[in-house]
Amino acid sequence: MGLTASDAKTLIVNGEPREIAAKNLGEALIALDYADAIVATALNGEFVPARKRDAAGLKEGDRIEIVAPRQGG
Repeated sequence: MGLTASDAKTLIVNGEPREIAAKNLGEALIALDYADAIVATALNGEFVPARKRDAAGLKEGDRIEIVAPRQGG
């Protein structure tokens, strides 16, 4: 069962408002092209481990932070 336009909500991603059709954090990462990326995530200021992203439901106005590791120093 796919997502529809009615599943879209405005979420704040790394400080920027984005319209995303996703029911949970895992789906949001796919919609944002982070499906295969190794990233750390937080939802409304709370760390969400990768194994719990599909259980982290989203609602209008939620704040998602996505942090990718960087090389160098």
